Amino acid sequence: MKTSMIACSTLVCIVRIIAVPDLCAQTSKKLILKEAKSRLRAIYERGEFRARRFRADWLADSSGYTVSEPVAGKNKRVLVRYDTASGKRTVLDSPEKEDSGKTGTISPDGQHILYADQGNLYVRDLRSDRKIPITKNGVGNSVSYHRAVWSPDSKWIAFVRSDVSDVKLRSVLVPGDPTYPEVKEVRFARVGGTIATLRVGIVDAQGSETRYLSIPVPKEGFYLGQVSWAGSSDELLVEKLSRFRDEREFLIANVRTGAIRCIYHESNPTWVVASYRKNAGLEWIRDGRAFIVLSEKDGWRAAYLYSRDGEEKALLTPGESDIIERAIVDEAGGWFYYYATPDNATQKYLYRVHLDGTGKPERVTPMNQPGTHDYDFSPDAKWAFHTYSTFDTPPVTELVQLPEHRFVRVIEDNKELCKKMESLISQPTEFFQLDIGGGVVMDAWMIKPGDFDPSRKYPVFVYVYGEPHSQTVLDAWGRVHADFHRLIAELGYLVVSIDNRGTPAPKGAAWRRSVFGSLGPLSTEEQAAGLQELGRTRSYVDLSRVGMLRPSHSRIYTMRGFRRSTCRPPR
Repeated sequence: MKTSMIACSTLVCIVRIIAVPDLCAQTSKKLILKEAKSRLRAIYERGEFRARRFRADWLADSSGYTVSEPVAGKNKRVLVRYDTASGKRTVLDSPEKEDSGKTGTISPDGQHILYADQGNLYVRDLRSDRKIPITKNGVGNSVSYHRAVWSPDSKWIAFVRSDVSDVKLRSVLVPGDPTYPEVKEVRFARVGGTIATLRVGIVDAQGSETRYLSIPVPKEGFYLGQVSWAGSSDELLVEKLSRFRDEREFLIANVRTGAIRCIYHESNPTWVVASYRKNAGLEWIRDGRAFIVLSEKDGWRAAYLYSRDGEEKALLTPGESDIIERAIVDEAGGWFYYYATPDNATQKYLYRVHLDGTGKPERVTPMNQPGTHDYDFSPDAKWAFHTYSTFDTPPVTELVQLPEHRFVRVIEDNKELCKKMESLISQPTEFFQLDIGGGVVMDAWMIKPGDFDPSRKYPVFVYVYGEPHSQTVLDAWGRVHADFHRLIAELGYLVVSIDNRGTPAPKGAAWRRSVFGSLGPLSTEEQAAGLQELGRTRSYVDLSRVGMLRPSHSRIYTMRGFRRSTCRPPR
């Protein structure tokens, strides 16, 4: 509802301020707004353009998967098991069965469930149904226990204790009826302010003995990445990040003696792990004797193989290209799977490389399937739910068999949505690049009006983010309010989005870190330069009529953008 209201307000401004001369030759503004608002309700309130997403849980032996499915004619759901190879369907739960216990994490021995409730941790014994408090002093919204994980032998639980009592309170509006606004106070750490105090603890499954690791705490505090058991029930892995994210360590702690040793250390004057955390954590292989870690220490996000004692053994993904993120390790087959797109930063494909560091990376995703690809792997890495889409094509999910990527069957094709979009997408979204000089080439996309005429001049509506947390120029379905932007294009606009330097595109660490210490100035300069290049190379672009929409820092960013370009803000 909130998004719909914002979209409607933006729409009214668009119709009334900028493009009216192009729109209302024979049609009244009231009719235009009525039709557009109806479309917005279809997008944001009724979800008519929302793709169906397939969700399933793999069985531990990869022989099948379970899916929660609705029961026809009833407001109930049923749990169904599908055989991986044959697709045979078996109902596991009756639709009337209700979950009477707390959801949580089942212990490896299958005898206990670990769950969180109101800031504290509890264990429920499945044999006696006894509830055991593991932590007892969670305090309202100030102290909480979370990220709990069982030890392999089911005897211990590791957790993170977070204390935000020294973090300042800030008043925020509660979404609701705007005629009766409500305010609540939340803990919010500004840049340079006090952050949460974190501790890593270990407690036995009966809650009788709790120990905390003696991790040095600098005055400014620190963050925690991965906290997990290090291949056994005797040692715990802790990823420690500096307050400014310019340093990280992987520590191994002996839970019985409390001894801590560092097996990996990395630092960078800008940052080591950014907010999107694509290279956070590590993955154990060879029964815990080695691990794979992602690092940008050599200028590109690459996978490295290290021994347990911290000795670098191999660079698994050499060359001047980035890993987007890790996928899965197939130790039995000897492969490390990961996502990458060496030649097109707007797309995403599955690759693999030998675990021993020999050979060259291989693309697994078929070459005839452009766009964005995601895989939900079975535990043995021999099967995967493969979902692919483009900006204009809704997602299709299919079951494939690996390593040959053999098609097995379609799971979800979004056929109805595909049919609906055929009548709405008369002009395919154009992806292109803008060279603004100095070796900076930026990716961009453009949505044109359905009746686009290259001999005319069109106003430009720019959707911009331009900061380190996310890209807007991605060839994938359902991103960056695409359905809203298609509606704006139908009103007579060229809708454009550009990814400047500083966005998390897979273009090397230098690209992503270029905005370090100065968010805003570089991105606005390059957005303005991109618009100028767009107007120079395309005669139908009218740079005297440009509007901007940005999801955060909108007013400051937009005004900077107008001041730094020759474009005039709308009057």
